[in-house]
Amino acid sequence: VDIFYDVSAESSTEFPDRLSLMEVRLQAQEDEITLLKSSLADALRKLRLHDQQIPLLKQQLIAGKRNSLFHCANIKIFPGLLVYAIQPTTIRTLQKQLSKGSEDSQGSCPQTPTSSSPAPPKEPTSNPHGGLLSPIREGEKMLCQSIKMFIRGRPITMYIPSNILNYEELRMDLPLQKLDLDWVYGYRGRDCRANLYLLPSGEAVYFIACVVVLYHIRNQTQRHYQKHTDCVRCLAIHPDKVRVASGQTAGVDKDGKPLQPFVHIWDSKTLVTLQQIGLGTFERGVGALTFSSSSHWHIVVYTVENHITNEAILAVDFSPTDTNNIISCGKSHVYFWTMSTGTLTKKQGIFGKYKKPKFVLCFVFSLTGDVLTGDSEGNILTWGKSAADTKTLGKGAKGNHARHFFLMEGRFLFHIFWIEAMFRWSADLAPERECEIPEKFGAVRTIADVDGEELLVGTTRNAILRGTFSDGFVAIVQGHVDEMWGLATHPTQNIFISCGNDRQVCVWNAEDHKLDWCTTLEESGLCADFSPNGAVVSVGLSTGRWVVLDLQTKEVVSDLTDGNEQLSVMRYSPDGSFLAVGSHDNLIYIYNVTEGGRRYTRFGKCTGHSSFITHLDWSKDGKYIMSNSGDYEILYWDVASGCKLLRNRFESKDREWASYTCVLGFHVMGVWLEGSDGTDINALCRSHSESMVAVADDFCKVHLFQYPCPKPKAPSYKYEGHGSHVTNVRFTHNDSHLLSMGGKDTCILQWRVKGAAPGDHSKEHLASSSSVCSSSRICPLFKNFQKSGLLSIKSAFTAC
Repeated sequence: VDIFYDVSAESSTEFPDRLSLMEVRLQAQEDEITLLKSSLADALRKLRLHDQQIPLLKQQLIAGKRNSLFHCANIKIFPGLLVYAIQPTTIRTLQKQLSKGSEDSQGSCPQTPTSSSPAPPKEPTSNPHGGLLSPIREGEKMLCQSIKMFIRGRPITMYIPSNILNYEELRMDLPLQKLDLDWVYGYRGRDCRANLYLLPSGEAVYFIACVVVLYHIRNQTQRHYQKHTDCVRCLAIHPDKVRVASGQTAGVDKDGKPLQPFVHIWDSKTLVTLQQIGLGTFERGVGALTFSSSSHWHIVVYTVENHITNEAILAVDFSPTDTNNIISCGKSHVYFWTMSTGTLTKKQGIFGKYKKPKFVLCFVFSLTGDVLTGDSEGNILTWGKSAADTKTLGKGAKGNHARHFFLMEGRFLFHIFWIEAMFRWSADLAPERECEIPEKFGAVRTIADVDGEELLVGTTRNAILRGTFSDGFVAIVQGHVDEMWGLATHPTQNIFISCGNDRQVCVWNAEDHKLDWCTTLEESGLCADFSPNGAVVSVGLSTGRWVVLDLQTKEVVSDLTDGNEQLSVMRYSPDGSFLAVGSHDNLIYIYNVTEGGRRYTRFGKCTGHSSFITHLDWSKDGKYIMSNSGDYEILYWDVASGCKLLRNRFESKDREWASYTCVLGFHVMGVWLEGSDGTDINALCRSHSESMVAVADDFCKVHLFQYPCPKPKAPSYKYEGHGSHVTNVRFTHNDSHLLSMGGKDTCILQWRVKGAAPGDHSKEHLASSSSVCSSSRICPLFKNFQKSGLLSIKSAFTAC
């Protein structure tokens, strides 16, 4: 393959760079404010704690008891992580001391905390059940251990479950399962052209995010080319209809360092990469590709830099009659290039008496070899050689002149002859047929011929249509058109829901890989959750409003508002009797749910976070909530007792959670890399089998970890495919698939889970179905204890 590079595209100005710099500074200031607020909240809590402890300390010092109430050992585990191993003490004695507050209390005199003897667990205030800590039997002992990690300088304390005997010797392994890309939902038509082709195999070729999709229309199967490291922006099919060229944009790695763009040439039958070109040559990305049709093959690559022209290039192709001639069009121009001895010379098309359009969007070649262009004024112009020299180009070069035009009702023309109402033209440019494209699919972006009669049509609203002028067109590929955040899976069926800034709520069938139905809301949808009975789904919007949709009738059965800020999480309790609504106003609103999820009444609200709510989960008994906030805080709530904040977070260390989507917590601490700034992980989800946890990060990756994952530097499998920050992940009801959602790439990837049988809870959870001990069930770490030799089966059940 001979390579000729021409570089042209949109001119860059200083304004976007300055704006970007200002946005970075503003974000840094907002982060600093958030950190200061969280530090202030911590300081206030400590002051309240000290006020409660001072009288008791005075009493104990006067009493002169020899036994220390707490004795702590500070063990260094890794930079930024400390383990506080608190020796056993009698809890009932402590309860009596703090509750009575009298001089004759029965406690022991505490040892004054020092740098080598950290203070006891934070926030030992009363809980809804009375007393400082949960009541336990007389003489029962407690082993208290905590982990402290730091994110942006903020200390986060997490308590180790009581059935972990030796945290240091826990071993983190790769999960037993792996992921394979099964299906790609979506198509990139909103800002890309000439990206839909049909192969002789019956497969339509198109791209979205970092994946080139080969979709067999008749068999309804997909194959995927996954060798790109950032968003694919252009495609070209070799004349042999086998080889494919695809180009991508520049990207950045997790450290913000630039990754160079390139072009891959690959075999569409085997998906094997034949050649990589342009690495180290391109800077910002590849905008257009085309192969020549001669026996001596060439490929022309247009990039998004600005070295020869200042105009954006939108389309490029070789002349079918002379492969030494290349035509390009774009912002206010048509260029005719001549290739000679490896160099390119340019001639500009002259519009003459015709109005110069803002954009020349596309072109094709007529049977006579003339070039026909479509522009943003709705005109079709034909171009041919002029006899006269044109002086306006400089150096007396010969130009090409527009000769005829056809007004297309003043509407934009995105592919030659094709707009919202598609027209078919004869060889002599006479209109023959017309067909309307439904407005919901947008305007036509590109077309592909199937058999001379049937067509594939790519649209600006990221849909691919199939049909004919006689029978009309139906959508075979659909997707979102703006950034997505909301994702939820049905509790018993292979159905999932997505929502985003395009105000669309889409219900998908993960088994048939089709869109079941879609509705448009008045505002952006940012979060969603199915009720446990699967009959309704609640969707949180960007204004504090939230709606409940009936899956059968598609009607809104409830419409409520909490505050005036965006909602970030919706979560039903395991039995469906409560709904928790997390808001950016720092509150969690709790609702009673009746009538099968169709009626909601306010039960209360959880007040105590100093920043916006990001994630929350219910306990398995439906009485408690664990929540995370934007300032990296973990709080626990007793909902059953009136939405009370559990000041002593130590009480929740052995509590079991019905779901695990909180990104901060002991069981998922290992998913965080050292040096993380707190925004590196957008979402995570534990499988229903509680054997693995999927993580959506800010660097376009999906990770799969073993669950639980409580130690730093835990190994994981990493999967690429998204071209933007991954905003959400969810397992299907039986763990057979994982769904991941890209943000601005508007792409949903469906991954097949391989390995351990999906839904086999018994193998991964020996203790999940066993009896409950006085403090908790044997957690999934039981398996790891056995591997590490830390806990025998006999001692495990003896502990219960």
